[in-house]
Amino acid sequence: MLAALRRTESRGAIETAHRAHQTCSQVFRYAIATGRAERDPSTDLRGALPPTRKKHHASLTNIKAVSELMRAIDGYQGHFATKCALRLAALLFVRPGELRKAEWSEFNFDTAEWRIPAEKMKMRVTHIVPLSAQAISILRELQPLTGQRKFVFPCVRTPTRPMSENTVNAGLRRLGYTKEEMTGHGFRSMASTLLNEQGWNRDAIERQLAHAERNNIRAAYNYAEYLPERKKMMQHWADYLDALSRGTNVVMLKTA
Repeated sequence: MLAALRRTESRGAIETAHRAHQTCSQVFRYAIATGRAERDPSTDLRGALPPTRKKHHASLTNIKAVSELMRAIDGYQGHFATKCALRLAALLFVRPGELRKAEWSEFNFDTAEWRIPAEKMKMRVTHIVPLSAQAISILRELQPLTGQRKFVFPCVRTPTRPMSENTVNAGLRRLGYTKEEMTGHGFRSMASTLLNEQGWNRDAIERQLAHAERNNIRAAYNYAEYLPERKKMMQHWADYLDALSRGTNVVMLKTA
């Protein structure tokens, strides 16, 4: 097993090697459960592979730069659905994959919530995204265009599938931002940095980002944790971005 993993590692595919290691472990655990093996030998190889490198997603966190970004998005001249995706990426700061696979059935305008099913989430836990008034307004603008489809952002060529994973990044490139300056994933870092600076509860921010919960069982039952505060925070964030888009020199701290 180590020899096979080393071959994968030797070509620079460190993450693939780690995934292969995990898959081997799953196979052996199944073998133990079905009486085909007595132990999982893959555990003996812990630490044998170099750690994976954390991906860095380029992001803007300087207030002036964020203000310019929001004005650029407001002036986007490309496809209308892409403009909506860019605006929602900034407002909701979900993972790019979660945004592009959003389905109309997951949204409830009466409760102002988007509930992303567990199977779509990285951590396999239901995620609630409170919708600001601005987010609902964008979705209502988009509804006449894609509301009859399954996906909020359907693929232009194949409407039964969601938009391409490159759509938001392509929109940013069209606005003149390089991949070293801003990415679709960078909206998450942007929101996290600025909301923390403004004094919002770090745990509420982390929950809204749907970051890893150490206790998966606890996470499954606490997806609504800090929800009242998160609702206030998401509306605050939308108002803050609106102010920046208008070019207002504003400092908005957490309000009670």
